Amino acid sequence: MKNNGISPPSPTVLPAAERREDERSETDRSTAAGKTVAPQLPAPPRPNPEVAADARRRSFTGEYKQRILAELDSASGQPGAIGALLRREGLYSSLITTWRRERQAGILKGLGPHKRGPKSKRNPMQEDNQKLRREILHRVLSVAVRKSETAALRHPIVPVADGLIS
Repeated sequence: MKNNGISPPSPTVLPAAERREDERSETDRSTAAGKTVAPQLPAPPRPNPEVAADARRRSFTGEYKQRILAELDSASGQPGAIGALLRREGLYSSLITTWRRERQAGILKGLGPHKRGPKSKRNPMQEDNQKLRREILHRVLSVAVRKSETAALRHPIVPVADGLIS
């Protein structure tokens, strides 16, 4: 066998890892004394404090956005102040960029919370119009039914002669 500078593993075991004959574990000692050891129940898992119970999208008021933007503008001269503010408030720089764009465009209304999701295709005027058309159709049909009923039930009027009806 060639000696390439690597020595074979030593058959000796480190002294700290050895166990002497007269040593016993805690459970061995307690059972040897006649005591029974109750098994410990596993502790119930603790909830992760980093995760919110109900995940909800945050919405920011226009006043809050304007206050944060004013603080950012005043902190822009100090190194690290902007990052500290973002960390303190739990905000992202992309969100600040969006708020600044909205402020530049003069959209004060845009600084308020936005409704998410697709825009409604509902037209209230058209719905009112359809409702009125259905009501008119219903009334026209009811008048037509009444006319046909009265025409079917109508008997020719017999002139009364001498108080007798023929």
